Amino acid sequence: MNSSQENRTMRSWTAGAALVLALGLPLTSWAEPKITSVTGSQQGGTDVVRVELSEPLSAVPAGFAVQAPPRVAIDLPGVTNASGKSSVEVNQGNIRSVSLASSGERTRLVLNLKTPSSYHADIQGNALLISLDTSAAGATAAAATTQPAAADTHFAASQNTDMLELRDIDFRRGADGAGRIVVNLPSNQVGVDLKQQGKDLVVDFLRSSAPARLRRRLDVTDFGTPVQSVTTTQTGDHVHMVVSPTGSWEHSAYQTDNQFVLEVRPAKVDPNKLVPGMGYTGQRLSLNFQSIEIRALLQIIADFSDFNVVTSDSVTGTVTLRLKDVPWDQALDIILRSKGLDKRKSGNVLLIAPKDELAAKEQVDLEAKKKIADLEPMRMQAFQLNYTKAVEVANGLTGTGAVGSGAGTRLLSARGSVIAESRTNQLFVTDIPSKLEEVQALIARIDVAQRQVMIEARIVEASDNWGRALGVKLGGSLSKANTFGGKLSGTAVGGNYDAVGTASGNSQASSTYADTQFVNFAANAGAVSSTAGAASVALSLFSAGASKFLNLELSALEEDGSGRIVSSPRVITADQVQAVVEAGDEVPYQQATSSGATSVVYLKATIKLQVTPQITPEGNVILDVDVNKDSLGTLTSVGYAINTKHVKTTALVENGGTVVLGGLFQQNETNTVDKVPLLGDIPFLGNLFKSTTKVSTRSELLIFITPRIISDRTAVH
Repeated sequence: MNSSQENRTMRSWTAGAALVLALGLPLTSWAEPKITSVTGSQQGGTDVVRVELSEPLSAVPAGFAVQAPPRVAIDLPGVTNASGKSSVEVNQGNIRSVSLASSGERTRLVLNLKTPSSYHADIQGNALLISLDTSAAGATAAAATTQPAAADTHFAASQNTDMLELRDIDFRRGADGAGRIVVNLPSNQVGVDLKQQGKDLVVDFLRSSAPARLRRRLDVTDFGTPVQSVTTTQTGDHVHMVVSPTGSWEHSAYQTDNQFVLEVRPAKVDPNKLVPGMGYTGQRLSLNFQSIEIRALLQIIADFSDFNVVTSDSVTGTVTLRLKDVPWDQALDIILRSKGLDKRKSGNVLLIAPKDELAAKEQVDLEAKKKIADLEPMRMQAFQLNYTKAVEVANGLTGTGAVGSGAGTRLLSARGSVIAESRTNQLFVTDIPSKLEEVQALIARIDVAQRQVMIEARIVEASDNWGRALGVKLGGSLSKANTFGGKLSGTAVGGNYDAVGTASGNSQASSTYADTQFVNFAANAGAVSSTAGAASVALSLFSAGASKFLNLELSALEEDGSGRIVSSPRVITADQVQAVVEAGDEVPYQQATSSGATSVVYLKATIKLQVTPQITPEGNVILDVDVNKDSLGTLTSVGYAINTKHVKTTALVENGGTVVLGGLFQQNETNTVDKVPLLGDIPFLGNLFKSTTKVSTRSELLIFITPRIISDRTAVH
């Protein structure tokens, strides 16, 4: 090679090397940023986290803050973790530690704090500085810039310069009884202030106007929510809305795109839930994004909730979202509803797709399972039943009759069949394997021994009676001799001289004087006693020759009695099986038939206990009780009357406890006076011209019942 060729070769090689070096210089600047270190410090009383990167960031990254537990999360798109650490312990000021998590081409920094705080992010060269605002503790932040404190009333900052007109204001009732005020905004740039003043909620829409049709008071009392009224007015350059709720309530607000929603719901405090209200239990977070991709927003929630999220390819679009201090699962529902999406959960994996797509997929799966079931080979399996009748179970499986009740739904497949063998109490089921497993599980639950209950009733009848009767007989006669046969004659004014005179030795008594009484009010013994008669005392006063006399007879009777009848029927039966125990007499009666002849029928006068027990899961017993206590009454012209006492009720009784099912108390008092008018009203002396009867009867019926669950098979004595 000559010198000229060597020179040309050297020049071309040098030019090529220079070109490579020239191209290599900008390639270094295009390299992907990497996190090299994370440190925490305090600067002027402010907690600062310094993140060193291999390349400077092009913009301040977005993030959000959480109150419970207190955290600050910063997302670094296109940044990887090259520090070799997933967690950095700080334990300085308000910062506990910093966690680093990488997923694909994105890294998230999570600052674990001691108390909630807002933050401010700045870029200084190749470093990202995150400063905590110690003066705004307890605030929630949702953007990369400094966020307002929780006490601030700004829901969303105003970004519009011109006055914008609200489109519509609507009120709806939620499924949980919440009142939802829905405001359609002209743009997602409208600022919103939300605060509570006394018992009212006040919402101001900044740099906005309301048309005349919206400036009104809505009376929404009839919706049955805590909200009573919504009043909208125009105040200067903003729309002023006052929401007046009542009772115990709580509220939440969120905005999706151009729609602002304020929910006021009844306060529900459940000590078993971490977060009360609406059944959401996730940790609270705050989000504030303008036109963020749905897929990126779902990824943020997935990282926060530690759930694995699988998103369908058809999930696209953007959303403008402002959420403050809401549970993450509620935030996910709001996002899905705003875009017509739905979710399915399997373990710790969430599948998110459009509703129609999920419904179509589930329909395809069900149709595939049905086709498999139609083509799957069948097999037969025998089931030995111990306590349940095979015929009843067979009827339940085929739908001709549920076990122990009426007709039900067929549990076997369309091709399945069952044979019940009553002699050995077995079932022979032919069906696909999955149905056989269901039948086996069903039999395992229903083929169990029924628990037994002993029910004892005590029917107590107590009676107490007292009676007293007083009576008097009064008579007399004035007589003189006459010339007609030598007999006495005169005026008789009454008397019972025959009895008294004969006893006193007057021989003329029976032939001379009639047995009459001027006053005849003897004691009414029949009203007091049906077995005893009244005792009597008689007194007669005679003149010489028995020509004049006065008779007085007093009678009296008093009776006092008490009695008690105790009947104690008892019976043992299985759970939910009716039992009857009965004892007594059957009384014959004659009745006419349609042909004119007579026939004999028997009516029962018995003690009867009819009961159906049901054992509750708590160990108590529900009793459907029907108790009769009948007895023979008085004899009438057509036969004996039957005295009936009947109680029918349902009661819940603890095991071994006693309850009074019913009681009947009767008291009869009778006071009778028979007297001669005027004479019987004379003080003291009037007692000779009247009789008195007093009768008092009391009876009481009580029915006690005691159920006892039999836990073993020992005999009950």
